[in-house]
Amino acid sequence: MARVITMGEIMLRLSTPNNEKFIQADEFDINYGGGEANVAVSLANYGHDAAFVTKVPKNPIGECAIAALRKYGVDTKNIAKGGERLGIYFLETGSAMRASNVVYDRAHSSISTATADDFDFDKIFEGADWFHFTGITPAVSDAAAELTEIACKAAKAHGVKVSCDLNFRKKLWSSEKAQKVMSNLMQYVDVCIGNEEDAEKVLGFKPGNTDVTSGSLELAGYVDIFKQMVEKFNFEYVISSLRESYSASNNGWSACIYSRDTQEFYHSRKYSINPIVDRVGGGDSFAAGVICGFVDGKDFKSALEFGVAASALKHTIPGDFNLVTRADVDNLAGGDGSGRVQR
Repeated sequence: MARVITMGEIMLRLSTPNNEKFIQADEFDINYGGGEANVAVSLANYGHDAAFVTKVPKNPIGECAIAALRKYGVDTKNIAKGGERLGIYFLETGSAMRASNVVYDRAHSSISTATADDFDFDKIFEGADWFHFTGITPAVSDAAAELTEIACKAAKAHGVKVSCDLNFRKKLWSSEKAQKVMSNLMQYVDVCIGNEEDAEKVLGFKPGNTDVTSGSLELAGYVDIFKQMVEKFNFEYVISSLRESYSASNNGWSACIYSRDTQEFYHSRKYSINPIVDRVGGGDSFAAGVICGFVDGKDFKSALEFGVAASALKHTIPGDFNLVTRADVDNLAGGDGSGRVQR
């Protein structure tokens, strides 16, 4: 069992039921989630010692967020309490040709004002094997970006492997600021995860003629930019999820990986996900699956296949968290996608 630390923001999610538009909704479904929190839940479900680091308000809503993590076995003892509020996001789930829509209400959230004084990073990273963060956390505020770098430095000082899911969010910051902040953070990263938009908007690399809105992928372009990214940042692995968006309800889903040491490029098996129940958290479940594969000791191709299968299953589950078991993922990765009733 590996010790994996993730750090970021957990939010209250208010989503419209039954694919309703905001203007139709008289009530919202409540969930908790956030990039790094979602990763921690997945890893805890797979049997690893997963800890989540954040700051939440010292009120009943903050306690509910902590309880949502603790319910699935995530270590919450390093969560600081204080600040003004828990961030909220509203989700209008799309269908067919109508895209989903997210509205953020997260200004002045507790994590956005957190500082290094809120955490004992030497204690947090003692005995840890892996640290994961995303590009969402540095985008929340300048203070959160500074906190992320301090955490990365502490992780490297303790010999901890570091992964980052680039996760560009245009509603949080511009591409220009993302490139400035994230390019600096890449010096600490061993495993870089993202997709084609992340690579372009966050690090300035565009993969060939790929256009996900038309479901078109050009794998040769990924090989080229992966090599460039390794040359510039010395990543051990560069990984990209590959989403072919035919509609909000129908996606092709696969991934690819490039190894710095072997200079091998590998494209995974592709899954057809139709209909999609909930794609929010799909990238986080992918990152968690890949991390699980690596800390399990799998080779990079098998780790990628585990991540893709885990994420394909997440698209069938409502809410941010991926609640599948290791056996569920192994069955799908092994070729059983029949969906037959298990008796």
